[in-house]
Amino acid sequence: MMNRRTTLWKLLLATAVAGATLLPAAMAQAQAFPNRAIKFIVPFPPGSGTDTSARYFGRKLTELTGQPVVVENKPGGNGFIAVKAVLAAPADGYTVFVGSNSTLAVNVALFKQLPYDPQADFAPLSMMMRAPTVVVVPPQSPYKTLGELIAAAKAKPGKLNHGGGSAGYQLMNEALKEKAGVDILNVPYKGASDALTAVAGGSVDLAFADITASTELIKGGKVRVLAVASDRRAAALPNVPHMGEAGLPGFGAYVWVGAMVSAKTPRPEAAKLAELLAQIERLPETREFYEKLGAETMNGGAEEMRQFQAQEIAQWKRLAAKTGVQQE
Repeated sequence: MMNRRTTLWKLLLATAVAGATLLPAAMAQAQAFPNRAIKFIVPFPPGSGTDTSARYFGRKLTELTGQPVVVENKPGGNGFIAVKAVLAAPADGYTVFVGSNSTLAVNVALFKQLPYDPQADFAPLSMMMRAPTVVVVPPQSPYKTLGELIAAAKAKPGKLNHGGGSAGYQLMNEALKEKAGVDILNVPYKGASDALTAVAGGSVDLAFADITASTELIKGGKVRVLAVASDRRAAALPNVPHMGEAGLPGFGAYVWVGAMVSAKTPRPEAAKLAELLAQIERLPETREFYEKLGAETMNGGAEEMRQFQAQEIAQWKRLAAKTGVQQE
């Protein structure tokens, strides 16, 4: 009987010692996050505003943590390909979705059966940036002003076409059609950079483009800019009129970028990532980086992004219903 009790006490003691040993190890492991490479998955090709943000934040995250950040572009499929890759990866905090207004808000308004829920399937980390779009045309286009473009669209209903780099750009075109009273056909592309290439090559008549992705093309004469879709001029393009000056007062079209992880990600890891990204947002050089591109930082953590995303989804759904866009 005594031997059995002794054996039982030994087992209990060994279990307690093992637990006491494992607990600090587990805590140390959690505190060490991140301790290996992080992957940023982007739903658009290289050269897009979303890609630019992912690469900038990736570099700064490496500087903060000492861990490499790999940016992986998975364009096409309205962002579904990239979303699927993120949600299929282990929900451990090492796979981050760097998405935009298209994938995180606009798609809700355009698809009857979206294969993911941008609110329920993801946990927001941080807002990154917001930028006005610009209306661009081919360098050889006959249209020198937005007024000339609109006049041509009214004279030839349905003949002009718009290169849509994402769902967001498609709805911007719909908003322009409603505001200006014109009919312009949307031609979808895998991403903003592909749409810009189409404009530069004269394959489409116009496009809304993220100012951060198009400024160098504009300055290099690869595309011609007609207006900044904002209520004020952009510092990056000070000589370009804003929409009010171009003849469409009150019209604005912006893109934004934010980071998310799978909703299944443990809270400590998600909170750590959010904290690190917030540190990057607050850097003066981050503000300067975006100002040079004509954009602005969007300071705000997980909860602010959650609220902002809900507002954006509601806004785009209202616009889609108002303009009569048929859901796919």
